[in-house]
Amino acid sequence: MSSEEALERTERGEPRPSPGEHRPSPIDVHVGSRVRLRRTLLGMSQEKLGEALGLTFQQVQKYERGVNRIGASRLFDLARVLDVPIGFFFDDMPDSMGGIASGFRSRLAGFAESQEGFEDDTLHKRETLELVRAYYRITEPAVRKRVFDLIKSLAPAE
Repeated sequence: MSSEEALERTERGEPRPSPGEHRPSPIDVHVGSRVRLRRTLLGMSQEKLGEALGLTFQQVQKYERGVNRIGASRLFDLARVLDVPIGFFFDDMPDSMGGIASGFRSRLAGFAESQEGFEDDTLHKRETLELVRAYYRITEPAVRKRVFDLIKSLAPAE
């Protein structure tokens, strides 16, 4: 860890890791998990994402685990390749991370509202990901809408 990073952590009140120990920032872990979520929803492998970004799949793995911090230009590229707004990577961030991130999230209220009704755990279940992938493989818009209406009709009323 650089002395600059150590100073930033101290200013944030984070404990210093022991020598040789590297703990990723909770924000880096969250952003990485959102990269993984979107990549998985698209059915894209780490290798394919790496190719699109000019990276190895190992580098993508490190980003997804939060071990490597994602810089602004890389975040921009990820948003473009994964076809999401940059704010997507900060969505559903726990309030405990606070600070700038929660202010940023509040400005993205419109996007967050479209996500209401979904538990974070639900989005990470394999069943959900497979269902979403299968749904988007339906190429006929009218058929896809009927499937959507059928699923909604089977769910209990709120």
